[in-house]
Amino acid sequence: MENLTYITGNYGKYVSVKEKFEKAGIEINYYKCDLKELEINDIKLISQDKARQAFEILGTPVFVADSGFYIEDFPNHPGYPGAFVKRSGISSDIKKLLEIMKETSNRNCYFLDCLTFYDGIDYVQFFGVSKGTLSYEILGDSLEEAKSNLWFVFIPQNCQKTLAQMTKEERENRPDHKTNATEQFIHWYLNRKQKERQRKKF
Repeated sequence: MENLTYITGNYGKYVSVKEKFEKAGIEINYYKCDLKELEINDIKLISQDKARQAFEILGTPVFVADSGFYIEDFPNHPGYPGAFVKRSGISSDIKKLLEIMKETSNRNCYFLDCLTFYDGIDYVQFFGVSKGTLSYEILGDSLEEAKSNLWFVFIPQNCQKTLAQMTKEERENRPDHKTNATEQFIHWYLNRKQKERQRKKF
């Protein structure tokens, strides 16, 4: 089976997906690297370009995962920060975010994840959405698998706790009707390997 590597500078992201791959019988490698991001507010194009960079570094099939965070009524900038969540400083300074949002009653927001696989020939992308609301205070404990500080202020739809307050089981089984880019990718990847094995038989 081909060597599949996940490239990210965020170890928490790797921890959060590793178990899913292991359960599916897929071994993945981890390569720590902060890739450059295009200066555009488009998760799809940003992720595709980072997958290209990742492949150029390793020369083997790779995948990268990027997240945007969209706040419906962000003051004077609806939908902000989007793909600029990291570069805007919002994810690193959640105290400042809550201060900015303190007078805003509509606290609807959502994560948009984009996972891009690239083998040097084809780009394949998968998307996941998790809707919810922004809390009024920082809630929860530090977690190794936390992808972002936003876990301390994001309450998934139909839930009463932030992601950081939830147990692992609660996060995995939460009733927010989220879609998961990683799970979609794993399903596609297993089908791809099965088709390759069938072709080799003939």
